Amino acid sequence: MKFVSTRGGADAVSGAEAIVAGLAPDRGLYVPETLPKLFGEEGSGFDLADVWQRGYRSAAEQTLLAYLSDYTRSEIETCTAGAYDEKFDTAEIAPVTKAGGAYFLELWPGSTAAFKDMALSLLPYLLKIAVRKTDEDKKIAILTATSGDTGKAALAGFADVADAEIVVFYPSAGVSAVQKRQMITQKGANVHVFGIRGNFDDAQTGVKNVFNDGQFAEELAARGVRLSSANSINIGRLVPQVAYYVNAWLRLIASGEIAKNESFNVCVPTGNFGNILAAWYAKKLGVPIARLLCASNENKVLTDFIRTGRYDTKRGFVLTSSPSMDILVSSNLERLLWHLSGGDGERILDLMRSLDTEGAFDAGDWVRTELSDFYGGFAPMQRSHAELAGLWNEDHYLIDTHTAVAYTVWKEYAESTGDRTRTLIVSTASPYKFAGSVAITLGLGREEDEFAYIEKIRAHTGVPIPYGLMNLDTKPILHGEVILRSEIKEAVSRSV
Repeated sequence: MKFVSTRGGADAVSGAEAIVAGLAPDRGLYVPETLPKLFGEEGSGFDLADVWQRGYRSAAEQTLLAYLSDYTRSEIETCTAGAYDEKFDTAEIAPVTKAGGAYFLELWPGSTAAFKDMALSLLPYLLKIAVRKTDEDKKIAILTATSGDTGKAALAGFADVADAEIVVFYPSAGVSAVQKRQMITQKGANVHVFGIRGNFDDAQTGVKNVFNDGQFAEELAARGVRLSSANSINIGRLVPQVAYYVNAWLRLIASGEIAKNESFNVCVPTGNFGNILAAWYAKKLGVPIARLLCASNENKVLTDFIRTGRYDTKRGFVLTSSPSMDILVSSNLERLLWHLSGGDGERILDLMRSLDTEGAFDAGDWVRTELSDFYGGFAPMQRSHAELAGLWNEDHYLIDTHTAVAYTVWKEYAESTGDRTRTLIVSTASPYKFAGSVAITLGLGREEDEFAYIEKIRAHTGVPIPYGLMNLDTKPILHGEVILRSEIKEAVSRSV
């Protein structure tokens, strides 16, 4: 398996080379040159029952080997053994729970209580092997912009990893109090965290500008440093996400909820489009996913694109109770467009140039036809809060504000289309990560201290607090600096 750039201006590389680089030299994103097939008549196949019996690691190993063919089975097994261990609160790693007429894929039992743990627990292991495979003799500097969850998961994954530095930038007023506290209290001699005066798109744009600064890359190389990324622009972040859709499918079959060849829908709350793109990759592997429901909050740039074919960031930016989705520039959409265009790098380059210069692009009539697998919907805060409270009151199942967006979009989709296909809703974070919004939605009153909401929810619901979120308010603050977007490069330079 080789990986090529979405913009067509870079040589094909191995999986290890793509993981070390993060971003392609032509500013494109690495994508698999061909899409592997594991299931169905065209698939290489393996014993589903055997994989299921051996648990989540086995599903992850089979998925990873389909994409990262330059890694040996032994290397992949070493990675999964290190990633999916006791740091997860449940031996199932990613449980599936039935509630509210749907199935919730719980991706938050990891150390930071968010779905990013699923891939970022694995990426450091993949990267260390990739560095060895590529004979890279430089220190790797992991540079990451975060809307809240990626930052902490990346920090936790790379803290004190030898020959690596991890630098994270987050919108100082655009994450929850819990998310912020998780990042600014992170220990590690190689850990660097900066708040940005602006929103996530400002942080992401600033980080991309650093990656695209050839002169700065040469300066770092002279110091023995090479930049890479833990964002989902790195294919090593994206491929592990495919595995949890494979595993969820196997869980549904094993529990008798669906037949082996029965199709099901997937509904994903998404801002940067990586999580739902991983579901589309799983569909291409042969997992019988019917429709992919792309759930947005008021920042509904993806909803509008799926419905019209026009991607337009020239709109008001809304701060919502689902801050990890408060995004207008969805980086991973570029990968999907490359696949749907038949690998037309020139076409993708033109679209991305238009996005950079005009803040918008029209993909053309072809994209609406190719997007038939997708449904775009959005949920205003008032409606998603009502659904969150209703799910708790009726089923005693507690979800966070991002999962509530997906649950709301699924209900509206089912009502408007009459589609009764069984649906897997991706639950991306523990409700305790957004305790203030969840507590107020449940009618538990307001508190001056954000962390008081955590205890209020626990007392009211009896839902256990994830281990990684306990006693956050008592941990010392280690990273308090807030900078301008224009200062990102300088911050990277003095950190690495």
